Amino acid sequence: MLCKEQSYFVMARTKDFDEQEVLARAIQLFWLKGYNGTSMQDLVTHLGISRSSLYDTYTDKHTLFLKALESYRKAGEARIRDIVEHTDSAKETIRKLLELVTRDLLSDQQQKGCFIVNAEVEVAAHDKEVSELVCSNDRKMEEVFFQVVQKGQQSGEIKNREDARALARFIFNSVKGMRVTARSAADSGIFGDIIALTISVLQ
Repeated sequence: MLCKEQSYFVMARTKDFDEQEVLARAIQLFWLKGYNGTSMQDLVTHLGISRSSLYDTYTDKHTLFLKALESYRKAGEARIRDIVEHTDSAKETIRKLLELVTRDLLSDQQQKGCFIVNAEVEVAAHDKEVSELVCSNDRKMEEVFFQVVQKGQQSGEIKNREDARALARFIFNSVKGMRVTARSAADSGIFGDIIALTISVLQ
């Protein structure tokens, strides 16, 4: 007996929500409440999706947190790259990068600081994946400043002949310090002083 072939079509279930929008909401929630302070119920309520959709799409809270951190990192990286690629002067590039950080911090009325720095303080010490993401971000940021400083030294714009890597680390440390300070202070004068002194080191 010949059997006719039967075709079975499985319809893929379409999501009834925008994943990027949900991820953006997750960033804001984790950023405000921290990883440990955010419950699954907080996520369900704030993100506006069902618990089953949350698990189906993101697996668990930890995976969603990592995705949120990575999305935040990529967005910041794109803004930094735009400044570096469209500013010729090395010192002006560094000034603009520091001013970008300052604007972001001072425009945040909730004084959340930096999402990645917050994750570093709260989670990284006992979470390998978060630690790796934070360290990767730090290395990339340091490398940005290193390349800008090196370029400025080679052109003669930056007179300071200290090791370019050491100067890059100093500048990046200033950035991280600003991000921590912003959790308790929202005085533009404080950040203005930090920027001015940081730039003066490059004279």
